[in-house]
Amino acid sequence: MIPIAHYLILSALLFAIGTAGVIVTRNLIIIFMSIELMLNAANLAIVAFSRQLNLMDGHVYVFLIMAVAAAEAAVGLAIIIAIFRNRESINADRFNLLKR
Repeated sequence: MIPIAHYLILSALLFAIGTAGVIVTRNLIIIFMSIELMLNAANLAIVAFSRQLNLMDGHVYVFLIMAVAAAEAAVGLAIIIAIFRNRESINADRFNLLKR
């Protein structure tokens, strides 16, 4: 059996890659994918702890989180498409719809 430390290291690495993607890039699709990667890293940590403690609660929570993430992904991509149609760019620096 693989030790829990390996799963947590992988989870931390995935979360760090997602954080770097959010901070470094200005492309809204890359930022969106990086946030999803961070969410999946948290899911991996939840499943690892749940497996270590022999509880099924963590697995159920992750399935619930994945269902919510699927809906969030659909809404998020629809918003990004609407921004692209209005602004003809998905650069986060040019996105200033809330400013007057």
